Amino acid sequence: MRFQIMHDHAEGWDRVRLHDALTGCNADIIPSAGAILNAFSIPTPDGECNVIEGFRDAADWRERVTKGFHSAKLSPFVCRLRNSSYDWNGRRHTISKFLLNGTAIHGLLYDAPYHIIEKAVHADYAELELKYAYKGDAEGFPFPYDCLIRYRLEPGNTLLVSTVIHNRSIKTIPMSDGWHPYFTLGGVIDNLTLQFHASQMLEYDEAILPSGRLVPNTDWNTPPNRRRLPRQWLPPRSGTSPARLHPVRPPLRYIRFLPPGILLSLPPNLHAPPPTQHRDREPQRRP
Repeated sequence: MRFQIMHDHAEGWDRVRLHDALTGCNADIIPSAGAILNAFSIPTPDGECNVIEGFRDAADWRERVTKGFHSAKLSPFVCRLRNSSYDWNGRRHTISKFLLNGTAIHGLLYDAPYHIIEKAVHADYAELELKYAYKGDAEGFPFPYDCLIRYRLEPGNTLLVSTVIHNRSIKTIPMSDGWHPYFTLGGVIDNLTLQFHASQMLEYDEAILPSGRLVPNTDWNTPPNRRRLPRQWLPPRSGTSPARLHPVRPPLRYIRFLPPGILLSLPPNLHAPPPTQHRDREPQRRP
């Protein structure tokens, strides 16, 4: 059969690989390490190209998981919480799992051990679904829920990643969802070009916390429209059309990143931390 699911144990962890035998495309998932996508390798005329900056092994992941949150699932909140706190139904809650400069960041499930609940191989795709049942036992978030992540490898070197949240409380709970992949671009990103469509920017303060305001920005649509991106920038949708990111200069000339349009209440946040060999994107959804 063209599509396959492979399992192996090496370098201190179990790996599940979705494989397209026709093209050689592979997606490597690590269930025990937050169900991360640790590699996505596609065939190109220049040889195999892995576009995900992952971890060497389990020890490397344990050492660096909070130093970049590579490929992490961001749940039940994304990015930063001001003063690590939020109010819900008249009560103040404070998160304390991981703080960066005194601010809670990137949720609670980035290092959660997920369990495989479904595997499926069909003529036109291979699919893996994983689940983590959060019990509501972390300080500051007493709301139980299930997080399910589905990876599907399809023809055309296409990988679909989707998340489903099941509320296990009898009441409405606060929830944000995101993903934190680091795409390795095959070189220094200062030598690459991105093409997109946008007419607004999301305003951030000095602590990289969004104000909630969308501010007009037409610099990218008027000549000269070649600009250097700031260290962190978010290309909002123009009208109802999602921002489409097209690498248009080698070496990453075979890859296209397409945010899933109207499924996102916020478009992806682009971030280029040093060293600038990679760029991370934070697709985010807030119901």
